[in-house]
Amino acid sequence: MHPSTLLLIVVVSAGAAVVLGHPATTNTLAAQFWQKALPGTTMPDAIADLVKNGIDHSPLVEHYSAPPSISVCIMFNSACNPLTVAETGIFFHEAQLRPGSAMTLSFPAEAETAILPHGVAEKVPFGNLGDVLATFNIPAGSAEATQVRDTLSRCQEPPVAGEVKSCTTSLESTVRSAMDMLGTVVNDGGQQGVWAATSELPRGGLPRQPYVVQGVAPLDGERYVSCHKVPFPYAVYQCHSAGTMGYRAYVVSLSGLRGGGRPAASMLAFCHVDTSSWNPAHPAFEILNTRPGGSPVCHFMPYGDLAFVKKAGRAY
Repeated sequence: MHPSTLLLIVVVSAGAAVVLGHPATTNTLAAQFWQKALPGTTMPDAIADLVKNGIDHSPLVEHYSAPPSISVCIMFNSACNPLTVAETGIFFHEAQLRPGSAMTLSFPAEAETAILPHGVAEKVPFGNLGDVLATFNIPAGSAEATQVRDTLSRCQEPPVAGEVKSCTTSLESTVRSAMDMLGTVVNDGGQQGVWAATSELPRGGLPRQPYVVQGVAPLDGERYVSCHKVPFPYAVYQCHSAGTMGYRAYVVSLSGLRGGGRPAASMLAFCHVDTSSWNPAHPAFEILNTRPGGSPVCHFMPYGDLAFVKKAGRAY
């Protein structure tokens, strides 16, 4: 089976048919671009907040501290500590996605790394480790310097077999890159065949407890691109597409089993059918007791990550 074969699962709150996001709270250039590129898809709250942070706060005067990042642990070449990752419950078996199924989750609080305005992002260093450390006054040998080095290395690594990838430093470049991977372009008439979504969960994370699947419904779609936030002094996304092979999409609601069903979470998730090209040391294999090319690997999408989906039946 081709490595790009996967199942796409979109997890949204109870009572919603398809959640595309919430209106942006500010009339920013990034919001205007979003509306032009993705008409009918409102900007998710998580993204609007990060865009506003990029306008209100200069990254050149703020201290960068190394935040925990679970996003990097779901990438194909990940080699994160399986014991640490297992605590989050981010990886699971596809069979768990059925009404009444319970899974224990514990997502850490997310860092509010600003999405820079496009014009600013083009002028801030990205690519050379020394330039980045000097610009942000990051001491060499520190945990922050290690994160920056790892992100730059990850972005420069070639994609695994069957994958197309890129690293982007603004919302505009992220949207353009994702749409290019989907074979579409941003034009004056808008793009009616692509929509975007994020997981909807508290910025403070999810407390460790059992969560129950309330319902499952299919979601139509044809192709996808996922964009993951990676650790950096400002928001950098690593976007990737695993090709055009088939997947199934669903709408699934989750709620906490304690405290009267709170918190409820709207989670994007993916189930990858062919993992034969993944890093053999990927934490999912140990957590799920499988191997490269073995049973499907499913994972949730963390706070602030983006998924772009091309609607079925559209040709461009």
